[in-house]
Amino acid sequence: MSDVMAPMAGARSEGLISIEALPPQGQISLRCEVSDDYRAKLGELLGLGVPEPLSAVEEGDRALLWMAPDELLLLLPYDAVPEMLARLNTTFEGWFIAITDVSDARAQFRLSGPHLRDVLSKVTPADISPDAFTPGMVRRSRLAQVAAGYWLRSASEAQVFVFRSVADYAFQGLSLAAGPGGEVHHHTREVISEQDASSHV
Repeated sequence: MSDVMAPMAGARSEGLISIEALPPQGQISLRCEVSDDYRAKLGELLGLGVPEPLSAVEEGDRALLWMAPDELLLLLPYDAVPEMLARLNTTFEGWFIAITDVSDARAQFRLSGPHLRDVLSKVTPADISPDAFTPGMVRRSRLAQVAAGYWLRSASEAQVFVFRSVADYAFQGLSLAAGPGGEVHHHTREVISEQDASSHV
């Protein structure tokens, strides 16, 4: 693991939100028709339920994310990938399934702060409103001009995935969108209005 270098290692930006490049992450893409048999076998192997569309399931240091009707993304410790690949290939031997190690294909960023939704709304056409994008949900969309995935971990924290080759572009774009003075208060105005009202009581 000491020789593994995550994209944008150590990169961090502070503005309306914090943007932090995450360390190396094991990632295995699973492409298969999601049948009842598939759900049962995969759930038994991983100890995780299979997520419903646009959602994720998480347990300890592992998570399973819905990426498309026939695609799941398994997140796990980087060093655990070889053993897991072997177990998956054994479990699904003879199946029409694609099991692919994509650990080094993507960069990941953690975004956190009360202006999270406003910043995301500047860079993605996806509906980021609280009613449409709730904690635990996963969306695939765009980040400015590049493909991206968004996993909303909580009301004020998200994990963003982009291809490794555009990691710097994504980081710079997010940092610019989160620059001080760029407040739009679209998703934060209710909170601000409540605070203003209480200050005049």
